[in-house]
Amino acid sequence: MKNKVKFLREEKNMTQNELAEKSGLSLRTIQRIEAGNILKGFTLKTIAAALETTSEHLIVKKETIQIERAKLINLSVLSGLIIPFGSVIFPLLLTYKTQDAANKELGKQIVSIQIVLSLLLSVLMIASPFLQSAFILKFPIFIVPLITILSLKLLIVILNGISLNQKQELAIKLKNKFL
Repeated sequence: MKNKVKFLREEKNMTQNELAEKSGLSLRTIQRIEAGNILKGFTLKTIAAALETTSEHLIVKKETIQIERAKLINLSVLSGLIIPFGSVIFPLLLTYKTQDAANKELGKQIVSIQIVLSLLLSVLMIASPFLQSAFILKFPIFIVPLITILSLKLLIVILNGISLNQKQELAIKLKNKFL
């Protein structure tokens, strides 16, 4: 927003004082607008009229970030359903090779969740034979955490994929980042 008003003002060879006088707004208001305050209502219409433009021309549309790489990173998590630790290795490689900062951050969040889930699965798989012998169970107990964690990973990929398509952000992510 600030660059648009300042750009148009400078394009018309006006000073901030001149724009303030022409619009009937205070100099301080003009300075705040150029510093990034959001234009709306009366102020938006007044500034637009003073700059001889439309209100729509002053409003900068929110850029949609390209998150195609983040979608690919999210989808690569599914390799973990076939390859042990593939849900960490492949997304981590894709994230590492990503140049765009927004996609890289989304990739780090995706990998962080997968690291936690993979560690949890590993601990449960190691503990399952001990639990099975302690409770004298005939049913192979390792299947329960395996299917549960793999289903959870699949659910997270689906929910994050939907959220990336609709809101361009992850639906499920850790509060604390460690990558």
